[in-house]
Amino acid sequence: MTGRYFEEFAVGETFEHERRRTVSEADNQRFCDMTMNQQPLHLDADFAGETQFGERLVNGLYTLSLAVGVSIPETTDGTIVANLSYDAVEHPNPVFHGDTIRARSTVTDKRETSDGERGVVTMHVEAFKTVADGDDVLVCEFDRTVLSKKRPEPAADGNS
Repeated sequence: MTGRYFEEFAVGETFEHERRRTVSEADNQRFCDMTMNQQPLHLDADFAGETQFGERLVNGLYTLSLAVGVSIPETTDGTIVANLSYDAVEHPNPVFHGDTIRARSTVTDKRETSDGERGVVTMHVEAFKTVADGDDVLVCEFDRTVLSKKRPEPAADGNS
């Protein structure tokens, strides 16, 4: 387990996630197939070639899911109870086959649940691709709210 308990999150803290993933054509195809999304902009090279993008786009929900996935080790791996919401999702720039995606998360809010048993943590997640000149381009951003475990209390006898 590498995730953080509720108490370990600090509002304003930023995580530059180490994991990256280069998106393949097969990734995009499988995701579209699994979710039954047959939008030709994602799947039909001839159709997409006639659009302003000139080629197929990676499914935006895949990009969002990938950003969540690469963020888990440093944030919620083994410490999450549930994802509560994904809000204010934006895709300001397209993702194409062969783009490598990385993510950054910033804690924007945290509070205990009303029973004091767990905590709610909100993070602003940004996903980027690196372009030819080496600059990072924002491709997706959203707010992710999670229900987080609190750190377990030590056993009364001192044994953990």
